Amino acid sequence: MIAAVAPVGALLLSVALLLMGNGLQGTLLPVRAQLEDFTSIDIGALGSSYFLGFALGCWLGPRAVKRVGHIRVFTAMVAIASTTSILHLMILTPVAWWVLRAITGFCFATLYMVIESWLNEKSSNENRGFVFSVYTIVNLSVITVGQMMLSLDSPLSFTLFGLASILVSLAAVPVAMTTASAPQPIAEVRIRPLRLFRVSPIGFMGCFAVGLANGSFWSLAPVFAQSEDGNVTMIAIFMSVAVIAGAVGQYPLGRLSDRMDRRKVIIVSCVGAALAAVSLLFVDRYWEGGLLFAVGAFGFFAFPLYAVSVAHLNDFVEPDGFVEAASGLLLVFAAGAVVGPLIASSVMRAYGVDSLFAFTAAVHFATAGYAVYRLTQRVAPPEAERVQFADSFLFAQTISTVDPLPESGLEGTTGASHLANKLEDDGR
Repeated sequence: MIAAVAPVGALLLSVALLLMGNGLQGTLLPVRAQLEDFTSIDIGALGSSYFLGFALGCWLGPRAVKRVGHIRVFTAMVAIASTTSILHLMILTPVAWWVLRAITGFCFATLYMVIESWLNEKSSNENRGFVFSVYTIVNLSVITVGQMMLSLDSPLSFTLFGLASILVSLAAVPVAMTTASAPQPIAEVRIRPLRLFRVSPIGFMGCFAVGLANGSFWSLAPVFAQSEDGNVTMIAIFMSVAVIAGAVGQYPLGRLSDRMDRRKVIIVSCVGAALAAVSLLFVDRYWEGGLLFAVGAFGFFAFPLYAVSVAHLNDFVEPDGFVEAASGLLLVFAAGAVVGPLIASSVMRAYGVDSLFAFTAAVHFATAGYAVYRLTQRVAPPEAERVQFADSFLFAQTISTVDPLPESGLEGTTGASHLANKLEDDGR
């Protein structure tokens, strides 16, 4: 096990520092924006801007990698991302913050591509699952730590912004100093979103729904938590519980989807997430401490939906089409994550902060209804012909970059990417 991780040890250290800083900043910015009297739409646009920048990074980032190499691109993106963290304090206007969040999203899309193509190349077929499991554990752990750092000082102070900048800056050091060779150039892959919809409508729509709901959650849930309890520590705990519960939910729901029609698991996941979202509207009035239980239930059901949706689509894809499928679904997710926070913030402005979870509940109920309809339209493939969830989860960690082609759809480059935080985290 140590032998498998040793070649990428420096890279994993960079990942830990990078995502710790990003986890802190992702929770800090909505809270500070609320304190600066940004409107709910302004704050929702912050989340949309991040994912818009992320999508642009998928298009343009690989060109920089091909030109100057992985290590130089990594250090450049880290420097820019670190700078944007400080610039938020220097220019306290919504429009400036939208631009800065878009730049951050661009940087992190490129950074994920570099990191995970590197991990993919330095691992073998025998240990790739273990390496990416370690990577996933590092992701979830350090994002949680980063969110908990919100309690170290007031969001109105310089300290937290400076700390986020320092962590991101330090992430460049292990990669810049490593003696390991950089990955080979990223392979090209064609991406055809409409074809993916024809292959699996519910797999496609499930990923879009995750973008709508989870993109809104990451962008606006800190504002919801702040309205429920102004304690900064409580906001950090609220977000961290969702992340941890989402990680726990991956295994049971994923394994269950290997044993039955995945569409039924998608329905269970959507209904569970919707009911948890509805409970978040009321639970704190009747049960002290129930808010954390409810957001944990939301994370448990909502966050695994992406990987199950990818697994369902992969059941109908030829083996040589897995990377194209995962790459295309990432763009579908990103499209939902751009639109979702804008819609959710508009709903919040009209009906109050609590309506964030009314919106996510509506998205999940609608997706569950569509999955029920699809059950009547197609028979599930035999279990022997289905891809194992663990394999699809690895393919669900694929990030793609695309260039439009007028006649043949989309073509671009692909490496591996973590999307559970995307949430993401990536979220982010």
